[in-house]
Amino acid sequence: MKDTAAERTTVLDRLEQLVRVESPSRDVAASEAMVDLLGTWWRDLGACVRVVRTDAGCTLIADLDGDGDPVLLLGHSDTVWPRGTLEGDLPWSVDGDIVRGPGVYDMKSGLVVMLAAVERLVDRPRRAVRVVVVCDEEIGSPTTQELLREAAAGAAAAIGFESPHPDGALKVGRRGSTRVNLRVRGRAAHAALDPAAGVSAIDELVDQLMAVRQTVIDPSLPSEVLCNVGTVRGGGRANVVPAEAEAEIGLRFVDRDAEERVLQALRSLAPLRADAAVTSTVLSHRPAWQASDGDRALLDEIARAGAPLGQRVEGRPAAGAGDTNQVGNFGIPTVDGFGPRGGGAHALTEHLSLSSLWERIALLAAVLER
Repeated sequence: MKDTAAERTTVLDRLEQLVRVESPSRDVAASEAMVDLLGTWWRDLGACVRVVRTDAGCTLIADLDGDGDPVLLLGHSDTVWPRGTLEGDLPWSVDGDIVRGPGVYDMKSGLVVMLAAVERLVDRPRRAVRVVVVCDEEIGSPTTQELLREAAAGAAAAIGFESPHPDGALKVGRRGSTRVNLRVRGRAAHAALDPAAGVSAIDELVDQLMAVRQTVIDPSLPSEVLCNVGTVRGGGRANVVPAEAEAEIGLRFVDRDAEERVLQALRSLAPLRADAAVTSTVLSHRPAWQASDGDRALLDEIARAGAPLGQRVEGRPAAGAGDTNQVGNFGIPTVDGFGPRGGGAHALTEHLSLSSLWERIALLAAVLER
């Protein structure tokens, strides 16, 4: 099937249907609705579809017969947007080349790229395909990492459908990402009548966060570490010495050596105040993915597929993490960023380029046909 007006109408209609299912992470009902839509479309293409349910929602796995070991096409159905965004701050709209809506760029457009490319090849020889759409990528895939490992077994290569670099370049290598909860327990007391009887959890937390800051800027680390204290909570009243406090820390790593040194330091944090307690808990973890020779060879193969289409395909590492961090460490040739160009991920400016959407469909069809 070639690029036709009918195909474009179908693709845009599918994208709108997916966007109109508002699917924030951990919304099990929304996840179920997403899988119902996607499952129907993949079954119509002859795929064997199964759904795996976890506490976070439903993950779709679709297998289509073809030549050789399967190419793993990887995406996610969850978004960062709460229900009501579609009727409020970010309505669905199509204005020339620009499409807007919650999740349209990250990454529901990538899901329709997969479908349309395979549909073009439904009556033609192509590689076998395994599609995995997880339900909890935006929160670190806490319930689907092992499922992804199982689904990746036997795959010849993996392509992720997150958004590309702004210029359309693919992503080959990603920083590792770890979220850590740092919790402190102190002892409550009246802040004026008996302050010495208390142990301030907030004061302890502040000092611990300073220690974390010194750890991540240590010049002896082999590479840069990004650290963001994303949330801080604690206490209740100004006249009570706070007994509890906690922070959530986001860490980004280029390589495993820096990653292990920093995480070991956080595991080893000790209280500075008598009778205080400090615990650190890893909430989610994606290892640093450094591009391998196999990853670069896959990028080269995609570039060769794009050349006859007039598409110049390039790739480079990315700062953000995703599920390809895990797959890229399985020894499977991996690239990411196969979604269309656009911008505003996680922001009210979220949008995609329709012309890029058609380009990505054509490119994926060419890759699978090779």
